[in-house]
Amino acid sequence: MGIYRYVIVGGGMTADAACRGIRDHDTDGTLGLFTSEAHAPYARPPLSKALWAGKEEDSVWRGTSELGVDIHSGRRIVLLDLDARTATDDAGETHSYERLLLATGGAPRQLASGGDDIVYFRTLDDFRRLRALAGDGVRVAVIGGGFIGSEIAAALAVSGCVVTIVFPENGIGARLFPRGLSSSVNDYYRSKGVDVVSGELVEEIVRDGSTFRLTTSAQRLIEADTVVAGLGIVPKTELAEHVELAVDDGILVDELGRAGRDDVFAAGDVARFPVPALGGTRRVEHEDHANTHGRCVGANMAGANESYDHLPFFYSDLFELGYEAVGDVDSRLATVEEWIDPNRKGVVGYVDGDGRARGFLLWDVWGKVDDARALIRSGAATDGDVLRSLLD
Repeated sequence: MGIYRYVIVGGGMTADAACRGIRDHDTDGTLGLFTSEAHAPYARPPLSKALWAGKEEDSVWRGTSELGVDIHSGRRIVLLDLDARTATDDAGETHSYERLLLATGGAPRQLASGGDDIVYFRTLDDFRRLRALAGDGVRVAVIGGGFIGSEIAAALAVSGCVVTIVFPENGIGARLFPRGLSSSVNDYYRSKGVDVVSGELVEEIVRDGSTFRLTTSAQRLIEADTVVAGLGIVPKTELAEHVELAVDDGILVDELGRAGRDDVFAAGDVARFPVPALGGTRRVEHEDHANTHGRCVGANMAGANESYDHLPFFYSDLFELGYEAVGDVDSRLATVEEWIDPNRKGVVGYVDGDGRARGFLLWDVWGKVDDARALIRSGAATDGDVLRSLLD
């Protein structure tokens, strides 16, 4: 039986950041981290970006063990007893704690067909599997036109694969980008040799020997040697639900990261947290939030009592295109746009019914995230002059 002051359930970037937050305030407290993966915590963004560009795999490791953490790799916590303050793993061992963090992240959304033959791209092992399959002339079907699907399609195309990307929306990134920009990204991907199939769902995947045959809702047949799915994640809230913590598309937490109890916390992808600058709560799945929320909540586990009021940003690289974004970047909102070069360099402001800033998409515009955050916090009316100030 492990006896710990702190137990962290999960082994991603949030878990590593929480360890660092704890160590900022408690250098000696015993800390046990349990991850179902075979690896210690690592950085996830390079899996769809830098590693495909030739960066060494060793660069992803976070060095969590150097913090004096007992890392239990390949171990999944399957049972919690909040009254006894114990966590039981899938080997039947029970571990005690004083403070518990749920940093369980999420599981990839699954297709109805295809089974284990589909690469659901999320982990280091998924990267290794796909990297071994990729190569010149290899036909790859990428299902999903969102954040992961668009990045993986670009990485595979640069690696020499013959790529088809298929998704039900009208354009790549359609849930984030205004319609005109999203349509332009479709054209840009086509110019890079990617076959873009928009507005169609994949209804069936059948494997015939080494060939996959995908049938879409328009009865289009796509043949591929490999199929990759990037369909987003479902937050892993099962443990929280079993012990009757509040759950609503994520574990509900307060400004300190507490999940309804002083000794139970949640952070990162799995947590739904209050956002004073925008009102209400959000659940965010990106790197900046994993790092900042994880570290803040870890510090609070060790008694820091610091409210989390950060507005996380995210970023992406799509061939030579790139962007940073902050706030509510949602194509359902009204937008104001200012472009130096249409759909190549500019700023999109997302506004509420009164024209006040809710979010900003900085398209090939760098170093302006803090300025954009300040505009959101101020509730500034957003017009061309405001957008041009972000282009200066």
